[in-house]
Amino acid sequence: MNRLFSDVQHRIDIFAVASVIIPLLIYLFTLAPSVTFFDSGEFLTAIFSLGIAHSPGYPLFVNYAKPFTYLPFGSIAFRVNFATAVSAAAACYGVYLIVCHFLAEESLNTGERQSSVYKKIIALCAAATFAFSARLWLQSNHDKPYPLISFLSAMVFYLLLLWRDRYRQGEEHPAYVYLGAFLCGLAFGAHQTIILLLPSFVFLILSMNWRLITRVKEFILAVFFAVIGFSVHLHMPVRATQNPLLNWGDSKTLPQFLWNLLRQGYPSEKPVRDLTLLWDQINAFNIPHEFTSGGLVLLVIGLIAFLKKKRGEAAAYLIGIVVFLLVIVGYFNALPDLIFLTEEFFTPLYLLSAVFVGLGLFVLVQNALVLLPGGWVSSLSFKVSLVLLLLATPATVCALHYIENDQHENYIAYDYATNTLRSLPQGAVLFTWGDSGAFPLWYLQGVEKMRGDLDIPHTPHLVFKWYLDTFPQLFRYSMLRSVPLETLPPENALQLVVMEQYARRPVFVDFSTRYSVQFPDYRLLQRGICYQLVRGNGEDLYPDLAVWHNYILRGISGDMFFRDLDTGKAILIYANSHLESGETLLRLRQLGQGVEELRAAERIAPQMQMQVAQILGGYGIR
Repeated sequence: MNRLFSDVQHRIDIFAVASVIIPLLIYLFTLAPSVTFFDSGEFLTAIFSLGIAHSPGYPLFVNYAKPFTYLPFGSIAFRVNFATAVSAAAACYGVYLIVCHFLAEESLNTGERQSSVYKKIIALCAAATFAFSARLWLQSNHDKPYPLISFLSAMVFYLLLLWRDRYRQGEEHPAYVYLGAFLCGLAFGAHQTIILLLPSFVFLILSMNWRLITRVKEFILAVFFAVIGFSVHLHMPVRATQNPLLNWGDSKTLPQFLWNLLRQGYPSEKPVRDLTLLWDQINAFNIPHEFTSGGLVLLVIGLIAFLKKKRGEAAAYLIGIVVFLLVIVGYFNALPDLIFLTEEFFTPLYLLSAVFVGLGLFVLVQNALVLLPGGWVSSLSFKVSLVLLLLATPATVCALHYIENDQHENYIAYDYATNTLRSLPQGAVLFTWGDSGAFPLWYLQGVEKMRGDLDIPHTPHLVFKWYLDTFPQLFRYSMLRSVPLETLPPENALQLVVMEQYARRPVFVDFSTRYSVQFPDYRLLQRGICYQLVRGNGEDLYPDLAVWHNYILRGISGDMFFRDLDTGKAILIYANSHLESGETLLRLRQLGQGVEELRAAERIAPQMQMQVAQILGGYGIR
């Protein structure tokens, strides 16, 4: 028994285990407790119902995260966030594996066992550096598919490294390539950016022998295994026939499946690019921001050193950078306010970058051990100092990015959505505009079963027949069924539906809709952050202030460090809603209540002090 236990201990690589456990523990400390903004609520709804998320559907991510929803703790949102943290920790293990592989044949000026320990510590430091990079950390603490695609990318890269080793030894092991092809096809169901790594993967194969391109049989088999992996997309038409809670694109037919897969529902408008915009787009891939300037230096050192030793592997990394930039910057040409979305696509590149940061650490250690006297190298104080110096890189990256990625108290999206629901009377219909205003509502109503009496259509989707089909009662006899939706602007569709619904039930719009669409035939009765449409013209309607007492406002007063773009916008919406109601009350000569509302806006957003002072000054109030 003792011998068996000893064998198990010998086989378990504690550094490999640490490369997963350490990031996972830190991620759990910073994990978002509930739904967040952007695509969160939509992903959560799709995962909970085994449905189809926005184009291209994300079937692998949906099926990966679904088993986590059965965990016996936390909300559904927390469980899916935990699933993302697990995939991010697994991606860190991918870094550890690749660095260990690169260093397997490298030697240090120490004993064999001690050299092995040093190399594993270096690999662990590389994994931790990637774990605490700003991009992966931000993606790890709430529901995102990018850590999963990064893990799969690392596994494919590692399999091809194993294949190259065997090929150098004169052995044919195509199973590594076939498994890599299967994972590539599978990874397509997590995110389509796996395509951008295909040139690197192909180069890793063909750089061993360019004549391999003539092996038709092996090529056909690789494509066959890739297709098997890609078959995870059958989830979309199969589940569409079951009408799940979220059935984006309704992929029952081949045209609708291709519409979804090829992202044909997204606008393709390109901005006129100048040098400033080009630089901003290129800067979406930002090594110093992720790993610090010191990390960039280590990456360059590792890349230069291993360009000589592992030329094909290093070149594959550089090819990946070029392809990503050519496609994401050159072809996508994102609008200035959408560049932040392209930043997420580079996560697999950051994983490979962390590998070369680790190799740079190794080069420094290797040279230090050669230059220093043998007595120093063998001393305990030197060994401890060396380990601490190695840990300095991930520790620095962690310290720099911890506060900005700590979401453990981030209830702002959850509260914003529940406050929206609290603003609405029984049986109302609420039209939303922005994704971040709509998706948390989808999660609360569909997953947590809040306010089933409401209908909450999303205005930009009113021009899609598949979306109208998800509201059979609301749109069964709508005039939208008889007009050519492909030529109808969403705001016109909204005006049409408002006219249909007004006589039947209370009609509301959210803050974003109120400032995105004109309603010339209606007055707006403000109820907190929502507005009821009331027919006719005339003086302002007295805002409903009582609804504010029903709101929960955790985190908006500055006691939560985490802020992203839409979290900041939500806080400003609260402030602007108070500001608007304050101005309305002043116009209605309700000076006391008007001033109180303006002061509430000022407390939520101190940057509004000048604006509040100007409004008060216009009414002669100091």
